Amino acid sequence: MAPSPLRAFLGRNRRAAIAVPTALTVLIAGSWAATAALSLPSPLSLIRLSNTPPSQQGALFPARTVLASTEPAPLQKASLALPATVVWKDGRKDTRQFLMDTHTNAFLVLRDGHLTHEWYRDGVDAQTRHASWSTAKSVVSLMVGQSIAEGHLREDDLLVDLLPQLKKGDAYDRITVRHLLDMSSGIDVSEEYSRTPLSGTPRMYLTTDMSNFIKDNRTLRFTPGSKSDYRSVDTQLLGQILHRVEGKSVAALLQERIWQPMGAEADATWNLDSEGGMEKSFCCLNATARDFAKIGQLVLDNGRVGDRQVVPQAWVDRLSTPVATMADGWGYSAQWWHPSGATGDFSAVGIYGQYIYVNPAERTVIVKLSDHGTQQDEQETIDAMRNLSQNLHH
Repeated sequence: MAPSPLRAFLGRNRRAAIAVPTALTVLIAGSWAATAALSLPSPLSLIRLSNTPPSQQGALFPARTVLASTEPAPLQKASLALPATVVWKDGRKDTRQFLMDTHTNAFLVLRDGHLTHEWYRDGVDAQTRHASWSTAKSVVSLMVGQSIAEGHLREDDLLVDLLPQLKKGDAYDRITVRHLLDMSSGIDVSEEYSRTPLSGTPRMYLTTDMSNFIKDNRTLRFTPGSKSDYRSVDTQLLGQILHRVEGKSVAALLQERIWQPMGAEADATWNLDSEGGMEKSFCCLNATARDFAKIGQLVLDNGRVGDRQVVPQAWVDRLSTPVATMADGWGYSAQWWHPSGATGDFSAVGIYGQYIYVNPAERTVIVKLSDHGTQQDEQETIDAMRNLSQNLHH
């Protein structure tokens, strides 16, 4: 935590770093005109944000509802005990203590499509909606794969052909959908905490005018396609592309193409930059743990729900095969992570300890939703879930 009257949402370069810099204290002191001029929430909204756990911040922003499926498919339960301990750092730790020490709110395990374990901390239950943070990126990926399969989009399409208002006449115009998917656009919207107030992803998280934010942030750090470097702005642009080519909001697409066919049990919400505005596609889906688990199961089942192919098999193959290596050594492909030590397992990952972990070899999905540190214990948590999936027993 950085010293600040506000909760500081800090991170490095792997997951979306959401930071409210110390300089915002000036705004919180009462400068309503300043927040409006900067396209930021009101000072009172910022105060509420600073006092709300990350898992529940979605309730503080405007949102579009994603309705539960008209044919909900409750997860079927099976009796399969968790191991008493899991691998943790240089030894082992009691499994329940692992959950407590990493500030877990919800922990679900699916094996062969059956719910074998469901745990919630006090004050949280199966109906509680949790903020996804960057696990939303992996959900956006599934919708992009659907759009590509339906012929509305191609990975080689240029960003500025799809969103012509962003044309610059320089290297920015060479960014493709593939670059955005694999975080290789080179767009210079920093993920790191900055002493410069209201810049980078923190500003994108707070802005009430996403369109202008995107237009104002079109400089490049490197040539598109030359390397991969995690940038939340890439996913935001994918969401805007989906809206343009499909003619529907991102939330509406999620409801129609994933929530409905996968039998989602509860309504979800997707936060917007302003009332009736644009989804924050890079971060801000709020859903129950069970429905996040259904996302993992959908991917584990190669995009199928029963007899219906919801997400193309080719897209699941695409996201489950790493194509880039990030600076921390983790693999990446189409908005999904391939952590160090992976043997075919992969995960959606969000800041503060959000995971939709998929282990095809073990036919296991694990959802862990938390209020932990920004990037604290991520590799260790993946190792623990990998170990757990290998040691489930009757």
